Amino acid sequence: MQLRVATRLTTSPVPCKLYSFNLITMDARTHRILIADDNEANRELLEAYLASMDCEIDYAVDGQETIDKSRSFKPDLILLDIMMPKLSGFEVCEQIKGDPDLKHIMILMVTALGELGDIERAVDAGCNEFLSKPVNRATLRIRVENLLMLKGMADENERLRQYIQQVEDAR
Repeated sequence: MQLRVATRLTTSPVPCKLYSFNLITMDARTHRILIADDNEANRELLEAYLASMDCEIDYAVDGQETIDKSRSFKPDLILLDIMMPKLSGFEVCEQIKGDPDLKHIMILMVTALGELGDIERAVDAGCNEFLSKPVNRATLRIRVENLLMLKGMADENERLRQYIQQVEDAR
């Protein structure tokens, strides 16, 4: 897969150690990250922080576009701002986690809202992790890597479950 990053960033990223690996087909693939924020400067900063990771990056500028791109781009992880036009990050998270085709997507809410009530509401909406702005590069990278690792394990678990079911059905 081709890395989709803006030309203002490095065009030859350092490979990331995090790949989804299918034990059945022995295929590896890079991860996909959707950055959903209505503020261009915030999107560019998050992209810059992730530039050295071997991943595909796409963007959404409002809540509805985030849901639409979740269906078309099929991200492993969404970096989701809460305060966005059309639908809030809370509403987006609830819709994604309530959709059987999308609920497997990891969601890291990245927002200026940092009150305990906001964090609780994000968790209630179904987010997997919460990060307050201003974002620290190291903290973001660690949380992204951890969520992608969890996503890879969950995907592999599902593939193995399906494989076992096919073997049992064939008996």
